[in-house]
Amino acid sequence: MKQLVLTIIGKDRPGLVEEISSAVLAHHGNWLTSNLSHLAGQFAGIVQVEVAEEHLQELRDGLAALPGLDVRMESGDVIREQELPETINLVITGNDRPGIVQELATVIRHKGANITHLNSRQQSAPNWGVPIFSAFATVTLPIGMNKDTVIDALESITSDLIVDIETE
Repeated sequence: MKQLVLTIIGKDRPGLVEEISSAVLAHHGNWLTSNLSHLAGQFAGIVQVEVAEEHLQELRDGLAALPGLDVRMESGDVIREQELPETINLVITGNDRPGIVQELATVIRHKGANITHLNSRQQSAPNWGVPIFSAFATVTLPIGMNKDTVIDALESITSDLIVDIETE
């Protein structure tokens, strides 16, 4: 089986996820994991799909035929359970400002860690006088690194940044 990562973008409309998932199924694909969003009127999605090698071109053609969507397909790697590194889920909150995501990403990279998932948003905070930045990040740690190393480094960016670990 071939692992694929699809990136899909286009004008959002009702039924779009159904159209995409129907095309995957009709062309012998299996929808494994996804992250789908509506951003500024656009649909933006990342989908991991599995398909037998003999159906790869059929799936590619079926997805390319979806109207109004730009679909890009990349080969993915199969990762076995025993190869998974330690990950932590972080909830990050602070005053919003230009460059905050870049600052967070730089600190995490300098610690040798990797952001594998990031959801962020800006929200109004009338009582604070400035917009609030909030993010949920999944971070993969290098072997042997203590999670407090990353948390302490992130919190040292500025005094108004709060970093919590979300436990499952």
